[in-house]
Amino acid sequence: MKMKRIFVIGIVGIFAGLIIVAGCGPSTPSATSTVTQSQTPAPEVKKEPVLYTGKSCLSQMAGLAARWSADALPYHMESEINAESDGHDGKATVWTAMFAAPSRRTYRVFTCSGSRLPQAPPLGASPSTPETAVSPDVAKMLFQQFQLNSDSDQAYTVAQEKGGAKLMEKDAKLPVSYFLDWDLKNKQLIWVVVYGESGKTKGKGVVDATSGKFLRAG
Repeated sequence: MKMKRIFVIGIVGIFAGLIIVAGCGPSTPSATSTVTQSQTPAPEVKKEPVLYTGKSCLSQMAGLAARWSADALPYHMESEINAESDGHDGKATVWTAMFAAPSRRTYRVFTCSGSRLPQAPPLGASPSTPETAVSPDVAKMLFQQFQLNSDSDQAYTVAQEKGGAKLMEKDAKLPVSYFLDWDLKNKQLIWVVVYGESGKTKGKGVVDATSGKFLRAG
């Protein structure tokens, strides 16, 4: 009886050991769990728009225009107001510039975009119009890229100091647009900072785009 009792106890101990070993072994995920994890879509990352100053975008568009025609030069640039940017701080997600090539007697419009809006131009610099005949008078309006020393954000700061800030006190969301042109009369490159939407202008500030000095209002 004593030998039989020892034998039974030994068998029970062996089974208990096997159960412990099985319980402590590495767990393997089920096939169903693996499939579920692999099919879970990754969270979509929201793409933010890129805000550019005028000088930054002009540089990009000038490089593209030079590939179109080696003698292409800008004669007008402006910012766009949209749902992503109201023009504050001298920045916008879309800028447009017109370049003329004297040797070809034509011009093209280029865009520089950091916009994520569905209807916006593609990201980066791109041509937005086909080559078109240009008036001979445009040759007088061409300017060199290096003449733009004072950027649009600096023009905004100057315009704010000269009356723009007071307009903003009345309407903090007042949109601001920027126009870069050659002033034929005074023979200088100028920023025209416009407060208000097209047709509803509240005020304008004219800033020398080379020196950064305030020139006049309106």
